[in-house]
Amino acid sequence: MKNKSIQQRFHAAQVLVRDAGLYALQWFRKLDSLKTEKKGPQDLVSKADREVEKMIRERLQTLFPEDGFLGEESGTRNLDAEGIWIVDPIDGTICFLNGLSSWCVSIAFVVKNQIEIGLIYAPCTDELFASQRGTGATLNGKPMKPSKATTLADGIVGLGYSPKSSIVATQKAFDYLFNNGGVYHDVGSAALMLAYVAAGRYIGVYEFQINSWDCLAGIAMVRETGGWTNDFLANDGLLTGNPVLVAAPGVKDAMQKLFAAAGH
Repeated sequence: MKNKSIQQRFHAAQVLVRDAGLYALQWFRKLDSLKTEKKGPQDLVSKADREVEKMIRERLQTLFPEDGFLGEESGTRNLDAEGIWIVDPIDGTICFLNGLSSWCVSIAFVVKNQIEIGLIYAPCTDELFASQRGTGATLNGKPMKPSKATTLADGIVGLGYSPKSSIVATQKAFDYLFNNGGVYHDVGSAALMLAYVAAGRYIGVYEFQINSWDCLAGIAMVRETGGWTNDFLANDGLLTGNPVLVAAPGVKDAMQKLFAAAGH
């Protein structure tokens, strides 16, 4: 796929991710009337998730009918296509449903196992994190820069956890972090935490197991700002998920040691 074609998608998707976020914000402002379903432990879905994804899917199909699609709520379409859109309509659904502001819309575009576009929009703070491979990454149009941290004690590490993941591995990661002077946050949205590494707010993120729609956009941003990430798409990560590990440049070795300590 030519760079010009990817650039066209990048510009169109920036408009789309913001439109989707503002649509989701309308649902967020009337939570009392929103019906929810339970997919599993600490895993909820609402009509808002489904309607926002439907809006994104239909817009992309109109704009780029030849592209494939993988969404958290509505599944797949045309995965044999050269380019595939990966969509999480509301990352941080539990935060969303509990009236907390740390949720976002996440959209990535993958061509031949390469993440070409990463977009994350957080409506409650009106922050648009955006990256196109080879052109850097921005926050509301301004270039992002990673943290200058050189040890785990120099900043905040995002540690995600789900009941579907390994308690043991996560406990080991916590132990390693604490024993090396670190502190952690979990804002409830993996996509936002990864974007925060690209923006220099966090120095790294680890989660034992995560889905592609939660993290591909953020991984693209971290790479574009000079940070390091594991090869998430290896071993069919697109469809089956993988561990995720990202780090600001100066703490790559320290985060890799945390990864090893967790049992990877």
